[in-house]
Amino acid sequence: MTAGLAGTERLTLPRAVLFDWDNTLVDSWAVIADALNAALVAMGHEPWTLQQTRERVKASLRDSFPGMFGGRWKEAEKIFYSRFQSHHLERLEALAGAEALLARLAERGVYQGVVSNKRGAFLRKEADHLDWTRFFGRVIGAGDAPRDKPAREPVLMALEGGAIAPGPDVWFVGDTDLDMICARDSGCVPLLVRAQPPQPGEFTAIIGMRHFHSCNELRQLVDKL
Repeated sequence: MTAGLAGTERLTLPRAVLFDWDNTLVDSWAVIADALNAALVAMGHEPWTLQQTRERVKASLRDSFPGMFGGRWKEAEKIFYSRFQSHHLERLEALAGAEALLARLAERGVYQGVVSNKRGAFLRKEADHLDWTRFFGRVIGAGDAPRDKPAREPVLMALEGGAIAPGPDVWFVGDTDLDMICARDSGCVPLLVRAQPPQPGEFTAIIGMRHFHSCNELRQLVDKL
């Protein structure tokens, strides 16, 4: 674990933990890239590599597609979701240590929820497929709240399931700058979980952020709290 630029306070066991989904708890990037490239090619654009998809896909579709496809974004949306829904469950993979982390937090009595920019209906199907719905009070995806992440509305909606308000006793766990911005702007503790450590200057505006290399590393901290 590495502390953020100004995050030197000791973490304590939280009342609630909110998780991002893709690349935080699960790996579904291959199917996302495949569906996105179907839309890109149909709209006359060059396809993206898997790495480009990982780097560029952060905002929800309703926030990102208008800028990518202009007036044809609804057409591109239909192509994307038609391709995505045909095989997203069969190619879904849990990240190492994710289920053990969720189980340990549940054992400790910590409320858990999901805040993702994946469309809510698909998100909940994936949670059911992994038998993880039992861990979560609320699973909130794109389109479920008036605005999508990094807005604070989906955070508030996710925490309503436990009657908990955002604050220093709520962790927000994710893998992107968008997740850390959402944590900051909603008043939660930002925890970055990804193999790559923060790069110089990458998260200078995120006060109190901590970095963990994996779900297993975060679970080890929970065991000590």
